[in-house]
Amino acid sequence: MASEGLTGALATVLGGKGLLVQSCDSEPAGKPLSPVRLRKNVCYVVLAVFLNEQDEVLMIQEAKKECRGAWYLPAGRMESGETIVEAMQREVKEETGLLCEPVTLLSVEERGACWIRFVFLARPTGGVLKTSKDADAESLQAGWYPRVSLPTPLRAHDVLHLVELGAKFCQQAMHPLILPQELPCSVVCQRLVAAFTTVQSVWVLASTVGTPHLPITGCGFGSMEQRGGIKVATLRLLQECLTLNNLAVETKGLLGLQHLGKNHVDGLCLNVLVMVAFRIPGIEDEPPKIRGENYFWWEVLEEDLQKQLLHRLQESSVIPLSR
Repeated sequence: MASEGLTGALATVLGGKGLLVQSCDSEPAGKPLSPVRLRKNVCYVVLAVFLNEQDEVLMIQEAKKECRGAWYLPAGRMESGETIVEAMQREVKEETGLLCEPVTLLSVEERGACWIRFVFLARPTGGVLKTSKDADAESLQAGWYPRVSLPTPLRAHDVLHLVELGAKFCQQAMHPLILPQELPCSVVCQRLVAAFTTVQSVWVLASTVGTPHLPITGCGFGSMEQRGGIKVATLRLLQECLTLNNLAVETKGLLGLQHLGKNHVDGLCLNVLVMVAFRIPGIEDEPPKIRGENYFWWEVLEEDLQKQLLHRLQESSVIPLSR
């Protein structure tokens, strides 16, 4: 029965979908995690990359005092009560005049749990492009510019990498089309798909607390977690059950994420793919020993799930998660 539940959960997560978060298996030391509130203890930012058939990029000219006249991609902070997609669509409409729909998440960037940016590849579906006659507090104007000759000055050069990431995805998709799932969560946390592989077998770490499930680690807001980013929460959970001295741990990226944003439920759950391996490869044909009774290695026996998981690991077929 436990295996059936884990099989279904892994299939759901590999498919870019979400699962309800009941509780966290690992939390920062000290006081329990409290619910997050947008603009109080977390800031979520959305950004959209648009590329047309002429290899042009949709850019906006900033109206804000500190960067007035500079150019950037459509972007802005989420507001209370919005889903992530709704926030992206609102910002695009305000800054460019265009209606749009998301194609996929391209990247997620973080500075710890308190600041997270969601980068979309999107396409226009209507509206009227904003001109200088329509200038307002949101932007001065918007326009399409050749990818190899973007307007200057740029507000920040981080857009160059994001534009190239979008162009690369348009040429050859690096991962399946993945969009945020609308499911409630009260905290910022990660659901780990922590995998160990050998030539013939694949294991995934599972929690034994309650019904066996993919483990969830809560992201804290302390100074150490902010300096180290949300990766700190991943390592904390793994340190609770594994001896990491002889192990290499690599965060591959995101398989998906979930957020709701309604009724002041501003939490976020990131489904994170993690590779666990021995530092000296080839010395073991079984996963590292588990300390304690709260976790175990579950061997993935279903052939299709094995193939999917190995492909995502070997090809890094995930949404990049970066600082």
